[in-house]
Amino acid sequence: MSHLHINPSILSADFSRLGDELRAITDADAAHIDVMDNHFVPNLTWGPPVVERLHEISPIPFDVHLMIEDADRWAPRYAEIGCESVTFHAEAAIAPIKLARELRAQGSKAGMALRPATPVEPYLDMLEELDLLLIMTVEPGFGGQKFLDLTLPKLRRAAEAVRGSGASVALQVDGGVSEETIGRAAEAGANVFVAGSSVYGADDPAAAIEGLRSVAERAAENSTRITNMP
Repeated sequence: MSHLHINPSILSADFSRLGDELRAITDADAAHIDVMDNHFVPNLTWGPPVVERLHEISPIPFDVHLMIEDADRWAPRYAEIGCESVTFHAEAAIAPIKLARELRAQGSKAGMALRPATPVEPYLDMLEELDLLLIMTVEPGFGGQKFLDLTLPKLRRAAEAVRGSGASVALQVDGGVSEETIGRAAEAGANVFVAGSSVYGADDPAAAIEGLRSVAERAAENSTRITNMP
């Protein structure tokens, strides 16, 4: 099994038939669930009751991304629901280490997200407290945005820090991920890719998932080969 994960975002799915849309991506590693509160970001999606019901019927795990204020209060609720991974924004957390430990105690993987302009360096000392670090490759809040290449140096620095620490932390990218951009993210060190419109906008979501995975695998292999050259 590939160590690279493709997590389609249901933000790009047909909201009137989310059960069917979840079943259309069973070849993915997880469904990416964007929770927005119209405060931290200028958009509103769904809260715990809807996520809980969708989780009950989903054939694949949930990778929840909380774009909400007061993350310290609300993030643990999604772990209680049973969501396999819960990611909060560093910019919205008062006590990120305490929150990450609480999520893990509830049985969820703990993830932390950084907006494009948020530096990664202040958070590198807490890598051991995380299972996932999300480097946003667009401004959070809306789907269908263009991939920001200016985030790639930050992604490379994060990947180098993870390797140096020995921590088992996945590096996720979210925003503008397509067959045209996923290779650059994989070469920079990402191994979990959130893709919305490039999956749900395709005629065959399953084929789109495999296409993304194939491009990412080739890019990651090429990057590893270059890194290991004498």
